[in-house]
Amino acid sequence: YKVKLYFNKNQKNELTHCIIGTFDRILSRILNDLIMAIKKQYLKSKPVCKVTFSLPAEEASKVAVVGDFNNWNPKKGSLKKLKNGTFKGTLDLPTENTFEFRYLVDDYYLNDTEADRFQWNDYAGTENAVLEV
Repeated sequence: YKVKLYFNKNQKNELTHCIIGTFDRILSRILNDLIMAIKKQYLKSKPVCKVTFSLPAEEASKVAVVGDFNNWNPKKGSLKKLKNGTFKGTLDLPTENTFEFRYLVDDYYLNDTEADRFQWNDYAGTENAVLEV
């Protein structure tokens, strides 16, 4: 049997959002087994928070953290791979701010399961992790 479905533009957008959101949730559940970490260290001398991002990704060749804080530029958020396969890096972020962000792992975007919260982003068509400092 063959079934042909017809969708208008709004229905196609809704279906796309649903599929992407479902894929994101499944991937996030798989990643829950990994030990992601976000460590915040507030400086007393200035309104800055040193945020350390850690993501175990032994098989990955490159990982970056991208978000509002670096204009979603992977070159400005490249993480260093440690001997144990974890990628790690620290960024100085201005306090009293909220930033949407994601990891870019070998051209695939992932949310950090340890984010402060998650927020839908119409431009990306998915939820982004949110960091509050």
